[in-house]
Amino acid sequence: MAQTQYGDISQRTAVHAMAKMLAHAEPVLVLNKFGQVKPIPKNKAQQGKFRRPVPFAVSTTPLAEGVTPTAHKIAYEDVAFTLAQYGDLAELSDVVNDLAEDPVLNDMMMLSGENAGATIEQVTYGVLKAGTNVFYANGAARNAVNTALSLNKQRAVTRLLTKMKAKKFTRILGASVEIATQPVEAAYVAVGHTDLSHDIRNLAGFVPVSKYAQRQPLCDQEIGSVDEVRYVLSADLAPIIDSGGAHGGTVLTTGGTSADVYPILFFGMEAYGTTPLKGSEAVVPYVHNPGKPDKADPLGQRGYVGWKGFHQAVILNQTWMCRLEVAATKL
Repeated sequence: MAQTQYGDISQRTAVHAMAKMLAHAEPVLVLNKFGQVKPIPKNKAQQGKFRRPVPFAVSTTPLAEGVTPTAHKIAYEDVAFTLAQYGDLAELSDVVNDLAEDPVLNDMMMLSGENAGATIEQVTYGVLKAGTNVFYANGAARNAVNTALSLNKQRAVTRLLTKMKAKKFTRILGASVEIATQPVEAAYVAVGHTDLSHDIRNLAGFVPVSKYAQRQPLCDQEIGSVDEVRYVLSADLAPIIDSGGAHGGTVLTTGGTSADVYPILFFGMEAYGTTPLKGSEAVVPYVHNPGKPDKADPLGQRGYVGWKGFHQAVILNQTWMCRLEVAATKL
């Protein structure tokens, strides 16, 4: 039976390398926890699709005695996506491998895992922050934004999500290496940058995770909740620098003139879909040890550690997610 090749390491060693990389990739990932997951099919085409049932029309006509009503027929909508391949590579010389006092190979696997997680996160973030439902903390466009998050703006967002019948989260992707979900208390989820922590904590009614009773945090990055929204923050969800209105000395700015604008993404269940980092054929580690001569490297002076994998993110329902663009208070 043919075996998958992972450079010059055995399949058993590759499993260890994959576990090591995923252990460092998992803490980086936030967005993959809240999307509908579509596992990558093995030996299939590069195109895939998410399927969703079309809701039945309401039946407002009274039944007639003895007359069977017309039966509905279930129909599905497809949202197509095309997988893209990502990867990265780091070089290791035989001299460093033989003489360095640091565990270089292990450190390179750690960094490769973090790189894989950050890459997948940025690809997903780019797709989601391009959604068409947008609110601004002030003004009518991004170039006017110079105001921090307010409770009224949060409630304007959740009012729309509720109006559009966005489902609150009742389960999320678990933290294990398997593709499995875990139940959570019903709520909408909002994700944003860690610079927003101060403003969120200052909202009236904020409850930090340390004060949760029976409720469990969604993940390590959750900081707390306000009303029906649970906030999850990550330093990888970067602001759009110098793109807002005049900073006025009260909000963060990179260039010193215009406010940095921070997207906060609010969504309900199944607003978007992703292919998982976890699971068969998702992300594959590659290790080529130095000291292995070949035609390109006759003396075996170079080795490599890297990864590659397929990923894609797609918005499934624009009306079940919103982007609120805000500034962050200067402290």
